[in-house]
Amino acid sequence: MSGEPKMWGAMEAFAFGNTPKMADELGALVAAGRKTATCWAAVDGQQTEVGKRMVMLDGRGRGWAVIETVELTMRRFDEVDDAFARDEGEGDLTLADWREGHRRYFEAEGVFAPDMLLWCERFRLIEVLERGVAA
Repeated sequence: MSGEPKMWGAMEAFAFGNTPKMADELGALVAAGRKTATCWAAVDGQQTEVGKRMVMLDGRGRGWAVIETVELTMRRFDEVDDAFARDEGEGDLTLADWREGHRRYFEAEGVFAPDMLLWCERFRLIEVLERGVAA
């Protein structure tokens, strides 16, 4: 827990997923150290860079953790490998489960294609914040 939560107040903040429930579920995986990677559709633009630190928010918009991008690559959906799927920390950690879950997510967002481009980010957990810290 941070003894000085105000030092994170000037950082860019974001929440994982597209619903408060998803932000809480994925955020819990990050805070537990299980989720160390994420991806998003390339059409949404480059949202980070190596070395950038950001405050991860929970589903209610409260600061939860600080992460730092350690790797950022672009690859096609059908090129994502087992190691990246495992680092995403979701589901049963298999590539097949990753593909199914992310296909559903991107279809719901209206952007899925088997060869769609993704930004694939690996990050490290810097600090878990006291819940309720304003971002």
